[in-house]
Amino acid sequence: MENERNEDATDDWDQIGFIISSKYRTAVLGELVDGPSIPSSIASRTGLPITHISRALRSLRERSLVELLVSKEKRKGRIYGVTEKGKRLWNRIEVEGLAD
Repeated sequence: MENERNEDATDDWDQIGFIISSKYRTAVLGELVDGPSIPSSIASRTGLPITHISRALRSLRERSLVELLVSKEKRKGRIYGVTEKGKRLWNRIEVEGLAD
């Protein structure tokens, strides 16, 4: 049980390191914690290029930190939201002061 907790904590830090090693992933996750959004809105609010936003969303989605809230077949108006795991890690990032 103790070992399992240590593995979870290590995995969390690995995930946090992955997030904060990219200003794009950090910005995207920070935006989605405030509520679901579409990539173009995230790009507008952050001033970051849409291509980087899309790439960050894809990599965060691969790690189950964000999720697509509409059908995968939908090409326009793709709405993304943060997962519980993403929220938990974002809270940790903020508590530790790692968001900038």
